[in-house]
Amino acid sequence: MYSENIENANQTDSQILLFGCDPTERIVSVEPAGDRAVIYIRDSDGVRIEEDKFTPWLIAPEKYDIQGACWSELEGDHYYKFLAEFPNWNAFAAARFSLRDQHLSHHAQPTAVRHYLLRSGKTMFKGMSFSDVHRMQIDIETLGFSPELPESEIFLVSASDNRGFKTLIEGSEKEILISLVDLIRELDPDVIEGHNIFGFDLPYITKRAEMHGIKLAIGRDGSEMTRGRDQSVAIGGTSRSTAAFHVHGRHLIDTLIGVQRYDIARGALSSYGLKEVARALGIAEKDRVIINHTEIASTWRTNPDKVRTYAMQDSLETKSLSELISPPEFYLTQMIPDSYENVAVSGNGEKINLLMFREYLRRRHSIPQTQPSAEVPGGYTDVRITGLVERVVKCDVESLYPSLMITYGIKPESDTLGVFLPMLRELTRRRIEAKSKAKSSTGAEHDYWDGLQSSFKILINSFYGYLGAPLNFNDPAAAEKVTTTGQATVKKIAEELEKTGSKVIEIDTDGVYFQPPPDITTEEDEVNYIAQIGSVLPKGIKLAHDGRYKAMLSLKVKNYVLVTYEGEKTFKGSSVRSRADEGFGREFISKAVDYLIRGEKEKVAELYAQMRSDIEKKRMPVEMFARRERITEKTFTSEAKAKLAEAAKGARIGEFVMVYRKEDGSLEQAENYNGDEDTQHLLDKLYKFACRLREAFGSDFDKLFPKPSPKTKAEAAGQQTLF
Repeated sequence: MYSENIENANQTDSQILLFGCDPTERIVSVEPAGDRAVIYIRDSDGVRIEEDKFTPWLIAPEKYDIQGACWSELEGDHYYKFLAEFPNWNAFAAARFSLRDQHLSHHAQPTAVRHYLLRSGKTMFKGMSFSDVHRMQIDIETLGFSPELPESEIFLVSASDNRGFKTLIEGSEKEILISLVDLIRELDPDVIEGHNIFGFDLPYITKRAEMHGIKLAIGRDGSEMTRGRDQSVAIGGTSRSTAAFHVHGRHLIDTLIGVQRYDIARGALSSYGLKEVARALGIAEKDRVIINHTEIASTWRTNPDKVRTYAMQDSLETKSLSELISPPEFYLTQMIPDSYENVAVSGNGEKINLLMFREYLRRRHSIPQTQPSAEVPGGYTDVRITGLVERVVKCDVESLYPSLMITYGIKPESDTLGVFLPMLRELTRRRIEAKSKAKSSTGAEHDYWDGLQSSFKILINSFYGYLGAPLNFNDPAAAEKVTTTGQATVKKIAEELEKTGSKVIEIDTDGVYFQPPPDITTEEDEVNYIAQIGSVLPKGIKLAHDGRYKAMLSLKVKNYVLVTYEGEKTFKGSSVRSRADEGFGREFISKAVDYLIRGEKEKVAELYAQMRSDIEKKRMPVEMFARRERITEKTFTSEAKAKLAEAAKGARIGEFVMVYRKEDGSLEQAENYNGDEDTQHLLDKLYKFACRLREAFGSDFDKLFPKPSPKTKAEAAGQQTLF
């Protein structure tokens, strides 16, 4: 649809760097096996199949005497200097087993898809927009939460797709599973989506089909869905493990994983459950039906239509959620030599590594060994003013680290072909172009350009992290040069601000919050002033106006509240907002912030006193002090989670439960509350919430918020006062 990004002939070097040397468009899946690769292409007539030769490979520092290998020497002097190619996948697998068994150094990609795409120069989805791909959503409803129990049947499946189809599948469990297989084969989707599909739906479907002797033959070639070893999922700076499934010719996308990755930079969601996410992101279905997961089976018996509506809304909200969060990963797949389902769970550093690998292998050049990890200094952060500050402006350096790398030519020393920086420059150029086109377009065209610029942004912001990561072209020394140069840059900005009469409030890596001089009053004044400050920076480093605020409540590094001139508030940092906080803590912080912004410190103390009294006299509703806990496999296997496991019996993996602490120290689900909460624990928690705001009160804090003592509980029946 919008294929002007992909030239079909006379490709430029930058085009090849980012998208590979093969311009084939509209590939929706690649399935290499044996010595052939099956390529599925979606065109105006549907999906057609092409075949190509498949040659698995690995690289090594020297030639080894292993059966089936055809060796060739690569150019350059990097560690992995020899390329071994194999006639088919079985020969490669046997060779790799032999190398591992002999502890011989080598490097091999883990999947056949990567093997093929890295050498062929092909990528998926070229020339397609996100809406061009056929996506199907499924959701199951069950009579229990343990699929191995005979009575825990699947009694309903809802399904939809992005072409307007929607249906419910009912009947006996065996009939439902057979119908689901038939439906997938009939619709023939490129992508199957579900919320927590890896953690619940697919494992459950697999187990129940096995019990009935049903083959889940939903592959495009008629093959059965297979389960592999658990896969590592990159979410921000952490990795989590989840089940891995594969369907021939199709991609499996879990929107639960997707929304967690989407929210890393934003930190705006307090829960990742489908209903809560849909409501928070404004995509909830009209007249949304809510049923507690423990009540679904009983509601099905008494009000089946309510459950039918609930289930259908689950599928439709999954579709809407995917349309919001998935496009960046989709458009990344147009560049990255990997499958969509792998791009959606892999780390961004790994994506850059694949781009580097592809170009070096295309030029038949040797590849370096990963450098040992080294500690790299972080960005410069500092808080110079705490408390309430009015009339606040933020300036920041646009893409600080990528800009520094381009301006100062900072790249991995091992990048002897000079691929790294040209790739970064081209991504930056294309993102600016895509952002411009997104602003000037509407509808599907806007969505295309916005998704594309987001995918470019993801990679651009990962080039610095790549330098310090354990990847082939890493360079900790170069990473340190970036951060130290960044520190000097932001300190220079703060120095110029103070020199010209501004009061610097907080410095955080690439930006500065400050109160401008009295004569800077309008937004135009602020923009011009920041341009003046930015003129002292090197060419290529652009300082931009990044926000203006009526007030800022500054607490400590990366913990503050911003208030716009329209009255909207932004909370930053765990001191002011955390999804792990109990309801009463969130309410205390929220109201306290409002009072502080209005200069009414005494009302915060009154609020504290009122909440303490409510806790002591057990007037606080259980919903206010229950904690939201996510159920994972570790919930039922870790000794540290034993109390939660006891309280969460019956809950399924991936779900959330509300639990509170009882007087005896055990946990209980909120729905079973019996006036038995641990009040001393809650008083301690309330005090800790107040401590988060200590900087706003200065020396008055201890007088206004005395620390609770063990005797407080015994005194609960008496009249309490803070003063």
